[in-house]
Amino acid sequence: MLRRFDIGELAAAATLLHLGGVLAYPTEAVFGLGCDPHDRIAFERLLALKRRPPAQGVLLIAADFKQVERYIELDAVPAGVMQQVLASWPGPNTWIFPRSCEAPGWIVGGHAGIALRVTAHAPAAALCRAFGGALVSTSANPHGQPPARSAQTVATYFGDELDGLLDAPLGGLASPTVIRDALSGAIIRG
Repeated sequence: MLRRFDIGELAAAATLLHLGGVLAYPTEAVFGLGCDPHDRIAFERLLALKRRPPAQGVLLIAADFKQVERYIELDAVPAGVMQQVLASWPGPNTWIFPRSCEAPGWIVGGHAGIALRVTAHAPAAALCRAFGGALVSTSANPHGQPPARSAQTVATYFGDELDGLLDAPLGGLASPTVIRDALSGAIIRG
């Protein structure tokens, strides 16, 4: 049964995630689906809900750099590039990094790198802080459908198959965040 949380119930939403739940939550532009990135069963449930091919991979969202640092092969990232990344965070910027051995393989799908974002969106950042780490973040929609921009659309898409929904405002962006390659600076999604 879909459990709705408001912003005052972040501890309960984080507990749901720690117990293997899949939670929809607001991000900068759309609602995202999230789970504990280290819980493979929860991640597989998330992909099944979304009907997303596992080879596509997903990104991780975090409240601060410490929550994502462990997933990056830092020695492979030039210092100047890392300064540029850190200057863009927190903010609506997703970067693809060479991944460390701590990045679960199921998260990245068929990709060599890992996509990470330190968000400035207050509800999403607060959720990551309450959870105590980075969370899976992929748009809350069945594969091929438009991303959900309201809690009602999330509920319509997934109903009681979804464990929880953090009902809080979106960040106001018109489209999902830009994704850049951290080594080349190339824009992957504009």
